[in-house]
Amino acid sequence: MHKSSNNKILVNLLAVTFGMLLLSFATVPLYKIFCQVTGYGGTVREVFTSSDKIGTKTLRVYFDANASPSLPWRFKNEQPYITVTTGENALAFYSAENLSSNPVKAMATYNVTPQKAGKYFQKISCFCFEEQMLLGKQHVNLPVSFYIDPKIEEDPNLKEVDRITLSYTFFNISEFN
Repeated sequence: MHKSSNNKILVNLLAVTFGMLLLSFATVPLYKIFCQVTGYGGTVREVFTSSDKIGTKTLRVYFDANASPSLPWRFKNEQPYITVTTGENALAFYSAENLSSNPVKAMATYNVTPQKAGKYFQKISCFCFEEQMLLGKQHVNLPVSFYIDPKIEEDPNLKEVDRITLSYTFFNISEFN
């Protein structure tokens, strides 16, 4: 009877450990979905059409590029910034180069600062929506199409904002696939 009780405890502990391990892997994608839906933490929203209204406010959008130390890529923004009017469709480019001889898969996370502007930053098309695989020594251009929702002009908390930074960080996902 005692051995049976110990076996049940062991099975339960293993099940809890396995469940926690699965939950730890699911946390990042679930958090990313939450941020994309709510704009929380400066996460931008994906839209499927261009803006139908042009505003009057001019903003300077800066671009930032980072790569995890475990990723053998050179990742950079192709322009330091562009000037846009709210509602205006804009296109910016990043580039990535696989410095290794082997294929490498990576995924980009992104955010906008100041965070309170994230909900107005609307991405139409972005390399960050899908994982990227670069063959050994391959170099690619990575476009992002976006606009700043003219509703930002009506937000009293953003009256003083005239600069927004779009930041990406690529992470190596080859070892997870």
